[in-house]
Amino acid sequence: MEESERLRKQKELIEYIGIQHQREGYQPVAARIVGLLMVMDKEEYTFEEIVEEMQISKSAVSMALKNLEIRGMIEYVTYPGDRKRYFRFVSNRADGIFNEIQDKLKQNLETIRQIIELKKDPASRNAVFLKNIYKGMEFFARKMDDLKREYNSQQ
Repeated sequence: MEESERLRKQKELIEYIGIQHQREGYQPVAARIVGLLMVMDKEEYTFEEIVEEMQISKSAVSMALKNLEIRGMIEYVTYPGDRKRYFRFVSNRADGIFNEIQDKLKQNLETIRQIIELKKDPASRNAVFLKNIYKGMEFFARKMDDLKREYNSQQ
């Protein structure tokens, strides 16, 4: 694959990752910065490089970086003799990501349980559907700890 084609595909993937993260509640700029730091071959970017690469305002980048740091998605490093901060994707947090997925699953289970409990007709089409979804999600929730242990033992 030619370098220009690879770069074009990387930029498309950054946009796709940005959209996916927006659907999970990330701000648009923050979502695309995550994509940038994950996809590009350069793994550390200064603040100025992010502004230039993303073609967005300094204030938007600043707010997005703060948001991503709080979420634990990115971190920065510094180097002796260099006053700049270099931002990078946190790539050592597989357990954290698995735990987030498990927590979201548990939250969704609780919400669905409450919905089912409040249904007037437990045999209605929606109630039956939600009960089936609940059973499937509950199955996955029970298996998550086993899967995490198995995954970690293979690392």
